[in-house]
Amino acid sequence: MSKAEKVALLVGAGDAIGAAVAKRFAQGGFTVCIARREAEKSHQLGEELRAMGHPFYAFSVDARKEEEVQRLFATVEKEIGPIEVCLFNAGSNVNKPLLETTEKLFFKAWELACYAGFLVGREAASHMLPRGRGTILFTGATASLRGGTGFAAFSAAKFGLRAVAQAMARELGPKDIHVVHLIIDAAIDSAAIHQRLKASGVDTATIKPDSLTKTSSIAEAYWFAHHQSRDGWTHELDLRPSAETW
Repeated sequence: MSKAEKVALLVGAGDAIGAAVAKRFAQGGFTVCIARREAEKSHQLGEELRAMGHPFYAFSVDARKEEEVQRLFATVEKEIGPIEVCLFNAGSNVNKPLLETTEKLFFKAWELACYAGFLVGREAASHMLPRGRGTILFTGATASLRGGTGFAAFSAAKFGLRAVAQAMARELGPKDIHVVHLIIDAAIDSAAIHQRLKASGVDTATIKPDSLTKTSSIAEAYWFAHHQSRDGWTHELDLRPSAETW
């Protein structure tokens, strides 16, 4: 098998943001690799991209396990091609009252959103630094900026991930590795959000157009950030629809 010229490795990429980023980078000429707990869940996405002539690979990985993350990167680099772009998109949006936030829940939220992000970012850097190029992307949230009622665990995890991304950007930027933290300060226009809104009694048919952020818009922001000139890099970018209060 001939190796790809450039690879986008998307870790924790689900059916919303992850799938949209996969499509955008595939359309831009990247060989896309998805890594999530169950690779089979990306089967439909893979079929869609391959039908359009885009190469696609999926891997099962627990991003909280150092050895699995290291094995993932080594496999992609050896068998598929050099990782030019790496997205870390994992996280669990936990909303629990403080007194119901157990030690286990708090730790799991941190482990998935912050610790796993550190592992993925560090491993991406280890492969990009010798080549002197690459982009590392992290997906943030409103909770990256402020804590809210019921979000002690999730906010702590996303605050931590933001700090990891900032530290990486300051260390790796002078070495030509672009680190980007994208804050999604909005509800995302996805099947999961629509289900959640319906469960809370909202008639989703009454939602105003463009009041939810489309996953394709998020993907375009990442695509834009990756292609910025080195004399004008963005580290942190926030996205929200015009209707969002902030």
